[in-house]
Amino acid sequence: MAGNRGVVYIKQGEVQVQTIAYPKLIDPSGRKAEHGVILKIVTTNICGSDQHMVRGRTTAPAGLVLGHEITGEVIELGSDVQTLQIGDLVSVPFNVACGRCRTCKEQQTGVCLSVNPARAGGAYGYVDMGGWIGGQAEYVMIPYADFNLLKFPDRAQAMAKIRDLTCLSDILPTGFHGAKTAGVGPGSTVYIAGAGPVGLAAAASAQLLGAAVVIVGDVNPARLVHAAAVGFHTVDLSLDATLSEQIEQILGTPEVDCAVDCVGFEARGHGHAGAQHKAPATVLNSLMEVTRASGKIGIPGLYVTEDPGAVDQAAKHGALSIRFGLGWAKSHSFFTGQTPVMQYNRSLMQAILWDKIKIAHIVGVEVISLDDAPRGYHEFDSGVPKKFVIDPHNVLKTY
Repeated sequence: MAGNRGVVYIKQGEVQVQTIAYPKLIDPSGRKAEHGVILKIVTTNICGSDQHMVRGRTTAPAGLVLGHEITGEVIELGSDVQTLQIGDLVSVPFNVACGRCRTCKEQQTGVCLSVNPARAGGAYGYVDMGGWIGGQAEYVMIPYADFNLLKFPDRAQAMAKIRDLTCLSDILPTGFHGAKTAGVGPGSTVYIAGAGPVGLAAAASAQLLGAAVVIVGDVNPARLVHAAAVGFHTVDLSLDATLSEQIEQILGTPEVDCAVDCVGFEARGHGHAGAQHKAPATVLNSLMEVTRASGKIGIPGLYVTEDPGAVDQAAKHGALSIRFGLGWAKSHSFFTGQTPVMQYNRSLMQAILWDKIKIAHIVGVEVISLDDAPRGYHEFDSGVPKKFVIDPHNVLKTY
């Protein structure tokens, strides 16, 4: 039997690459999972959501194998798998979904009712999401494979674009979901909070959806330089000029049609002094200020029910000081929750394969080895404008 190694959460601020168990067709409860497959991982990405855990901002236990952004090759089939074959190259939605419950049948796979005994929704390698082993490893088990996996139609074509296609497991569908639920369409003016990989994916998605102007805001100067270099307008939230004032300088009006929160609960304040301090409600409140009356706000940024590192007792339990009255007065629509990746990944795959979106360039993909994962976590945490993609078997060198 082959060995296996994976990226393991040790304690706040520390991950290690360790020997882990080779996957079996067994689910976290110990039941046989003949509906599953074993994948040899081709690429697996470091996500900002992983960083929440590594920073100690969740209740993640030591020993958790990380990683929910997975692309791989099928090397073992369960006896119940009917539509896949050995050698297929596939994208794995970060949502673990059964395909059988009410929400899955409604394509709301982010809140599957069957894969997590604690709450609706499951994910690989993530705290409180069902105990599914993560994919920042050499091999991983994927359940309900016929339902969950997106097969690439041509292996050679897929490998030629693997740096883009690796983004299909999470950040590109998540960014697209944020833009779509914010109502972005032809001619829209859009503000994206956050210039990290998801924010840039949302900005690129807004362009794909026909936006006229896409503005990206952040407090990180390096990320803003990158966002501008790949074609977006930017606002610097560490300046004392307000967000509304900076938007007005670009558009001639202080409001946008649509807004997307790609920051989540680890937000910081705005302005020179505020940018140095945690302020988890800042982004949501600012989006209500700058979104026009009857506008929509998409919220793919992560918010948690338990945050041990929060600034106050209320925030430790997910209670934030939201100016909901402002949103009500402006008749805003809000859309939250995990992205149902399967609603979007096939169409976005086609957009990549037919050169309608260059997402790897936009988010700054950098390929690293599995052994280099701790460095990737450290650099990503420092705010570099990159999306780290792990190549566990060193197969991307020839592509």
